Amino acid sequence: MPVSVTPVRTLVLGGARSGKSAFAENLVADAPAVRYLATAVLDPADHDFAERIAGHRERRPAHWSTVENTEPATVLATEAPATLLDDIGTWLTARLDARAAWDAPRGTVAPDCDALVAAVDAYRQRLVIVSPEVGMGVIPATRSGRLFRDEIGTLNQRLAQVCDEAFLIVAGLPVRLK
Repeated sequence: MPVSVTPVRTLVLGGARSGKSAFAENLVADAPAVRYLATAVLDPADHDFAERIAGHRERRPAHWSTVENTEPATVLATEAPATLLDDIGTWLTARLDARAAWDAPRGTVAPDCDALVAAVDAYRQRLVIVSPEVGMGVIPATRSGRLFRDEIGTLNQRLAQVCDEAFLIVAGLPVRLK
């Protein structure tokens, strides 16, 4: 009787420029096919962000398929041998924008977060999720900064619960959390 291997869902957390994306890319590098879910929305006027996106694109192997500007929960309804979702922070920012939630009560994006967590929990193939870890510095001075910190913190906790493993990337070094 063949042995069944449980697919692994991995959450990769880290601060800005910690190396979390590169680490996540290495986790799926040996997969025969990788579906890369890119959540960043390119703003042609933001040259710095455009350069960051270009760097990510240049690092990806040509045989990976890239899905941009889409809803991850919808894409995860169709399985692939390996999926890399990079990143939850830019996805959450886009959802806050779409729901005009920056000045709304906390929890306005709860339906979006619920759908994402449910899709991750139901996913049965290799899945690696990249997300920023927040709250390791000063309290943000703006309401929008505090809102983002609170929403991403809660979402990261929920994703960590449904993922099989989690890493925190610090200075390019992975620390296994789960």
